[in-house]
Amino acid sequence: MARAAGVSHQTVSRVINGKPHVRPETRALVLATIEELGFTPNRAAQALAGGPVRAVTVLTAVTAAHGYAAALRGIEEAARTARFTVGISVLEPDAADSPQDVIERLSAGRAAIVIAFEAAGARALDALPPDFPVVGLVERPATGQVPNGRPQVWIDDREAASRATRHLLGLGHQTVHFLSIPSSTQVLSQRTQGWQDALVAAGREVPARHAGGWTPRSGYLAARELVADRGVTAILAGNDDLAIGVLRAAREAGRDVPGDLSVIGFDDAPQSAYLNPALTSVRMDFEGLGRASFGLLHNLLDPNAAPPPATWDEPELILRESSGPAPR
Repeated sequence: MARAAGVSHQTVSRVINGKPHVRPETRALVLATIEELGFTPNRAAQALAGGPVRAVTVLTAVTAAHGYAAALRGIEEAARTARFTVGISVLEPDAADSPQDVIERLSAGRAAIVIAFEAAGARALDALPPDFPVVGLVERPATGQVPNGRPQVWIDDREAASRATRHLLGLGHQTVHFLSIPSSTQVLSQRTQGWQDALVAAGREVPARHAGGWTPRSGYLAARELVADRGVTAILAGNDDLAIGVLRAAREAGRDVPGDLSVIGFDDAPQSAYLNPALTSVRMDFEGLGRASFGLLHNLLDPNAAPPPATWDEPELILRESSGPAPR
């Protein structure tokens, strides 16, 4: 490589590792030679040789749900741009969570991003030592502040849930029922808290919360009793998969959506716009959140060379056919 570019091995190393003190024309020449030769740096070998970390392991308990999958895409996209490799380690719900158990899951690079939207991820994040290069994707902290100073990113789903609930109340519904997804803590999730905030602020009844899971089937099973009650006119689901289950249960119960039952989902998964009826949902920028998490980690690993971390879009309520005025 150095011979083909007509430069020293040290210069090639500085370019590959993103180091300063290389003239722009020399850097361009080396990069062009790399592309021409199809050269792929061995990141593991670089790390073992004491070079900069160029690998990151993502720890997550869920990979198929839309928010998790979108965050993974964002992480991978940002890492690829920065010439990092990405590995994924799936956490089992009952996995051991001592520091050593978690560290053993990581690649040679020893840097991690933990998707901690639920309990297994939150335990893994807490288990890593405070000085470890790790960034967490988390539920919005109850206080709105970063706990323990560990780098973390989140979307304000508490305010997003509150906004969706206020929208339904504004359509004339007397109250809103809620199907929740699992939380990262033993207390109420921030989406549940936001739903309650809006109802309490409006002086409305706060119905019993119905616990769902992640899947359409869990939403369907949780919603059957709800939709059988004609007094229930509005349901907010913790994610779009739960909302899909609600739509199925409503159809079986002879409920018209949105004629006598409004349904709103969360996350705005790609299929939500193509359901019948199309699903009103809260759009969450999980890909942007994933890119931002990698940017923070890159900055931890190489503060002199890493670009500023990316930002992500605020939640947005996307109005479609599944929500409408309360029945008269």
